[in-house]
Amino acid sequence: MIWEQLFAACACACLSGAAARAANYEPSAILPPKPAREFRGAWIATVANIDWPSKPGLSVPEQKRELRALLDRAAQLKLNAVIFQVRPMCDAFYASRIEPWSEYLTGVMGRAPEPFYDPLAFAVEEAHRRGLELHAWLNPFRAGHPSAKSPIAPNHVSKTRPQLVKPYGKYLWLDPGERDVQDYSLRVVLDVVRRYDVDGVQFDDYYYPERGPGEPDFPDERSWKKYGVSSGLSHDDWRRANVNAFIERVYHAIKAAKPWVKFGISPRGIWRPGYPPPIKGMDAYARIYADSRKWLANGWLDYFSPQLYWPIEQREQSFSVLLKWWAEENVTGRHLWPGLATFKAEGWKPDEIPNQIRLARNQPGVSGFALYGMSNLMHNATLTGMLARDLNSEPALVPASPWLSGTAPGRPNVSANGSADQVKFSWTSNGTRGIRWWILQIKTVGGWKTEIIPAEISSRTISPPPEALAITAVDRAGNAGVTCVLQAEKNSPGPKRFPPNY
Repeated sequence: MIWEQLFAACACACLSGAAARAANYEPSAILPPKPAREFRGAWIATVANIDWPSKPGLSVPEQKRELRALLDRAAQLKLNAVIFQVRPMCDAFYASRIEPWSEYLTGVMGRAPEPFYDPLAFAVEEAHRRGLELHAWLNPFRAGHPSAKSPIAPNHVSKTRPQLVKPYGKYLWLDPGERDVQDYSLRVVLDVVRRYDVDGVQFDDYYYPERGPGEPDFPDERSWKKYGVSSGLSHDDWRRANVNAFIERVYHAIKAAKPWVKFGISPRGIWRPGYPPPIKGMDAYARIYADSRKWLANGWLDYFSPQLYWPIEQREQSFSVLLKWWAEENVTGRHLWPGLATFKAEGWKPDEIPNQIRLARNQPGVSGFALYGMSNLMHNATLTGMLARDLNSEPALVPASPWLSGTAPGRPNVSANGSADQVKFSWTSNGTRGIRWWILQIKTVGGWKTEIIPAEISSRTISPPPEALAITAVDRAGNAGVTCVLQAEKNSPGPKRFPPNY
């Protein structure tokens, strides 16, 4: 076994062995510590300018500066993903061919940024540069929000296809029972997936609108008569079936377009009151027709982030009780990354969110968390201090999704070239599999230091030269390949002897 390990380490540098010897580095069988595997995400909400931009109509340089600051803070806290809201209400934070520019960006629905740039393309590039995944967050059926102030743009769906849109309370809503609505929203999702290098797509907790006290029922008589009456289902079961069919369809369509793009959902944290006892709260199954337990059980998603926005000790909505229940319901073994309420943290005990993270790390079946929202991490010094100092002291890789791809990338080819003062390490992939990240690990007197860097980076100059350097390729499904290690030679350069039959 030891000869196999030595051969594996040597093979990684054979491509440029002369350079390695000249720079006094040689292949090594030593293995660096494996990075932690944990999803550490944060939401960036754009509806009503909750997180970004701070107000509509900022100049393009101001918008970019604010977004870079949010991404810098995410990287500083050693998060590894942001969930960026790009479709708040059938509008767009990207150059859409289907829907108008969002008024939350420019102040007027349909008005493009000036000078022009594409915020989603910009966010993807800036996130990846910092070692962050970017997930595009879309609201599938909300078409109008009460915070909107500007006139509705002529190319908004309520103008171009008014038969699909229903006024409801202070909102406009696409009717999920209309087949054309499902086709329309799926088209929007696939437009984002196909044109942008996103790592995931996420829906939140909006399906049918929640009926408020004294409000009438959702006005879907037209679609009910067209499709529901003949279905043999009750009106409520038919509504749930509409949402179920759409969720399943979105999942398979994303995989057909780009198999590596993850599909996630962040539903209400309570599926139904009484599940489990003594949980009480809004019945999402009955009120907004969201059978989120079914979506999880059937594997119609890659990750599940229930909004567990309550303290641990709040008996009727206990974070820990709900987390355990959801973990037990995850029969397909999809990723379970609970949503944590950082927006409530200043009113809670200082250690509430840190303790929730610790509980998540100790709960079998849970492999990460997501924080809502990003702007709260800009000014809560107590919480961010605990995250940076105690909870996220080392970087982590997003957990692999083996159902997307079970084949790891090849061992990279690595060379070293330099002097006694500095050395330049260069690497290339070994194969045709798409690489998303490199795990770069550097050993000095103080031990190993780990970085997650984008695939576009292919070299690093280090001064003074380290004791060793290790490179591992990570593909788009999160699979890590075999590590290649170069170690500083202890003897003078020269021919190397390998064991027989290696």
